[in-house]
Amino acid sequence: MSEPTKTAVWSPIGPIKREPFSALLIATVVGTFAYFFGFHPLFTNGSWSTVKWAWEAWNPQTNYEHAKLIPLIVAFLIWYDRGKLKAAETGSSRWGWLFIGLGLFLFLAGARTLQARLTLTSLPVMLFGIVLYVWGKAVARVLLFPIAFLLFMVPLNFLSQATFRLQFIETAIASGFCNLIGVKVHTIGTLVDSADNAFHFQVDEGCSGIRSLMAIAMFSAIYGHFTLDKFWKKVVLFAASLLFAIIGNSGRLISVFIVGRFFGQDLAGGPYHAVAGFISFTCAFIAMVLFAALLNIKLPLIKPAAAAKEKTGDDY
Repeated sequence: MSEPTKTAVWSPIGPIKREPFSALLIATVVGTFAYFFGFHPLFTNGSWSTVKWAWEAWNPQTNYEHAKLIPLIVAFLIWYDRGKLKAAETGSSRWGWLFIGLGLFLFLAGARTLQARLTLTSLPVMLFGIVLYVWGKAVARVLLFPIAFLLFMVPLNFLSQATFRLQFIETAIASGFCNLIGVKVHTIGTLVDSADNAFHFQVDEGCSGIRSLMAIAMFSAIYGHFTLDKFWKKVVLFAASLLFAIIGNSGRLISVFIVGRFFGQDLAGGPYHAVAGFISFTCAFIAMVLFAALLNIKLPLIKPAAAAKEKTGDDY
């Protein structure tokens, strides 16, 4: 009796033993890319590398300080899927060179145009191409989400231009809810006045919720990855991040208006306003969980009626 064939499983050094020349070629590409990405000065008058630029861009002023945690989150995601990695078949896909080439193109385009966001975007594209070529499609499929999660490191400060419309939307929602529960307010644009003159607020750009949008989008992506079983559900949950941000910040404004009505403008616009961000995130998180639960509802299948009923024998 012949022995059953063994399926190759993922191993970091397996491809090196199998194809040493290809491993040397990939090592050369990785080493060259790592040098220009991490050490070669390209930006800020030739004084900062891409890594240095990104580190400086992740700060409270740009509302991207959370990006410093993304490598740790990616490491956790890979560790979490370690069982799938061990069970995944290894191989080599030449499609990996397509992504490697695309990653190199993005880096060169960013370097030539001095657009650091492009060079930063090249990192996950390059990594996916390397994984796909070295370890094959099965391993690349497991690591697709952790690698794609690195895109959250790219600062998208231009989204702040969307705050203008969000200010009006969230102010209208918060004002309408307060009037509904008996906290009477008068609203003109983003100006909100209490009917009894207890407070006078103006909702500015900092209260639009756009600052927390990327953080909420990150949590939506992770939560969907862990709790949803279909790809389309994960995409829908992630796309709803803007809705969660609006709900969260509307909840924050409602709480500020209520505190201002009963405890005065000084408290609501001062100490409470400083800590009300927790209300925003809590409301957004609850909305995200409820929406994910709605996506996970399994509707009962409606079976078609039988074409004809089974005939029974006569008793007489």
